[in-house]
Amino acid sequence: MGERFAAVVLGLGNVLWADEGFGVRAAEALHAGYTMPPGVEIVDGGTQGFALMDYVASARRLLILDAIDFGLPPGTLKVLRDAEVPAWGSVKLSPHQTGFEELLAIAQLRGTAPESLVLVGVQPEQLDDFGGSLRPAVKARVPEAVAAAVRELSAWGLAPRQRTDGAPERLN
Repeated sequence: MGERFAAVVLGLGNVLWADEGFGVRAAEALHAGYTMPPGVEIVDGGTQGFALMDYVASARRLLILDAIDFGLPPGTLKVLRDAEVPAWGSVKLSPHQTGFEELLAIAQLRGTAPESLVLVGVQPEQLDDFGGSLRPAVKARVPEAVAAAVRELSAWGLAPRQRTDGAPERLN
């Protein structure tokens, strides 16, 4: 993956653990509803950790979708940009956050960090329900997260188009 992507949209989380799957479900909804311009990749990052390094290192701009414990009411959606994103590193907010924070640090040391970084996060209600699906308050925020992702990509000059070609293929 030597070439740079204009942007990578990375859905993080574990769909087997209730609201922890929010990032992946939001990425799937974005993929189902929109076609991306050339150079924009939507990735089901799941809980792959360091296996995501190639995507992080090859992205000029990185948009992360994730369930984040902001300490707010369940279902609250927040958008953090650039310097605001590392601020969530001081307190563990997500089960895979430490690994992802390390990925960003390694990319910075290697000189391959994204130029722009946006996190679209939702406050989970429950993370520890193995086999459970998104709780209603969190599931209701998926369309809002998709809209936020579309706005951020558009602000970067990479506007997605609403999908008219039927069912998309699976995410990477």
